[in-house]
Amino acid sequence: MKLNGLVTKSTGSWYSVRHENKVWQCKIRGKFRIKGIRSTNPIAVGDVVDFELVEGKETGFITKIHERKNHIVRKATNLSHRSHIIASNIDQAVLIVSLYNPVTYPEFIDRFLVSAEAFKIPVSIIFNKIDIYDKKTSEKLENLINIYTKIGYTCIKTSVIENINVDKVSQILKNKVNLIAGNSGVGKSTLVNKIDPELQLKIAQVSDYHGKGKHTTTFAEMFTLKMGGFVIDTPGIKSFGVLDIEKEELSHFFPEIFQLLPNCQYHNCTHTHEPNCAVKEGILTGKVSKSRYNSYISIFENDDSKYRL
Repeated sequence: MKLNGLVTKSTGSWYSVRHENKVWQCKIRGKFRIKGIRSTNPIAVGDVVDFELVEGKETGFITKIHERKNHIVRKATNLSHRSHIIASNIDQAVLIVSLYNPVTYPEFIDRFLVSAEAFKIPVSIIFNKIDIYDKKTSEKLENLINIYTKIGYTCIKTSVIENINVDKVSQILKNKVNLIAGNSGVGKSTLVNKIDPELQLKIAQVSDYHGKGKHTTTFAEMFTLKMGGFVIDTPGIKSFGVLDIEKEELSHFFPEIFQLLPNCQYHNCTHTHEPNCAVKEGILTGKVSKSRYNSYISIFENDDSKYRL
């Protein structure tokens, strides 16, 4: 019996595929190679697939992957030249960050944004845990919000403990397929559980010694929101490597840098050493922030050490 379904969970060898109101456990039949993608996982959460049921069992075999409208990848663990597809067919990505316990660094944010821009996925940035920020951290927060708002990203300050702007996050998630991402321990699951308590996602704890999150989510999984739409909960990401972007194209995925490209003296300006570079001039005039430019240079030089936690 052949059916069509949506992949809602991937555990490496088994995939949960939902058809109507039932979920089937499926494996892959044969080898799948997606053109132009060197990936450790040929099928991802969010994929629409065809599958055949095994007679007399509650399992099946995936036989076809339908064309994706988009996907987002990161570097595969210990395989720097291969990618791991986080999810596919996404309406928007919601990046949850924290400036304290644990700290999310600007380089991490920018690498995520570049990958999302490359795959044409809109991003909203949620600055969480604001109830525990001191004055210095709060000032840093306002500076970051100013930087990202000015270049077109939606930024929301939240606190689950004090119920600050949880309703705003709920509204942006409604009736969309949402990828929820961020470092371990930033409060992804806590925030989603506050929005929809019926989900009861596992909560990550933050290590007192290292100040870093402990992983609770092992595999990406899609959940249905009661108010409409879906959330794809992802494993906490310790680092985010940018793949499949040529150095010559990198500036195209920094919106504020892309706007200045026509004003550079050289059409192939790398914005690193050339004279009369509009991007470097933009740093002096405030059109480009120093932190964003530093992230650009880090990615351009392929220096992963600058963003790892």
